[in-house]
Amino acid sequence: MTGSLTGILLGLLVGVRHAFEPDHLTAVSTLVTEARDGRRGALLGAIWGLGHTTSLVVVAMVLLIAGARLPAHVAAAFELAVAAMLVLLGARVIALAIRSPGDEPAPPPLRGLFAHAHPGAASHVHIAGRIVVWRPLVVGLIHGLAGSGALTALALAELPSTLLRILYITLFGLGSVAGMAIASGIAGVSLQATARHHKTRRTLSAATGAVSITAGLLWSIPMVHVLFA
Repeated sequence: MTGSLTGILLGLLVGVRHAFEPDHLTAVSTLVTEARDGRRGALLGAIWGLGHTTSLVVVAMVLLIAGARLPAHVAAAFELAVAAMLVLLGARVIALAIRSPGDEPAPPPLRGLFAHAHPGAASHVHIAGRIVVWRPLVVGLIHGLAGSGALTALALAELPSTLLRILYITLFGLGSVAGMAIASGIAGVSLQATARHHKTRRTLSAATGAVSITAGLLWSIPMVHVLFA
């Protein structure tokens, strides 16, 4: 029993580490290029982590309750969706960097509940002093689908009961939220420190977009092979 509880608690740490995987960092980096500081960067990462945890936990719990494994071709399709998303995110960041006319005005203070748009920024909703951005949520949801199969297989192999497996997956998801908030917060602070000038920010954004496109294309090759072999 002690070993099982230790394994569950380790799920939290594994979730934090999971957030730092290359495809996750690449995706969130394209989102953080629109953040102004570490606080907004951390918020974007936390929203990504919320989407990631939601889809991961839902799919993994369904598989656990059914006692099933995610078919290989379905897992490959989810991974291919992640690859396509990386390409699209990268292309979007490059397009924004190219067409950006100049320094953008600083975003206004966070306030009440209403939807609106700022020049040069995505439309979003302010809720109780927090920005809820749909884009990182959707990106996180897609990433969570891609990781659900492997996580379910791990939980089935290591833990003896459905309850313990569900607890492990839940803690894993919470750890990924915390890990991505930390990673994207650091990225936001770094961007604020190194890209004070508009041209520098544009250059870094374009470079981030190019890395995202490259990663997406490379990621898709083995997945296409699995789907169509």
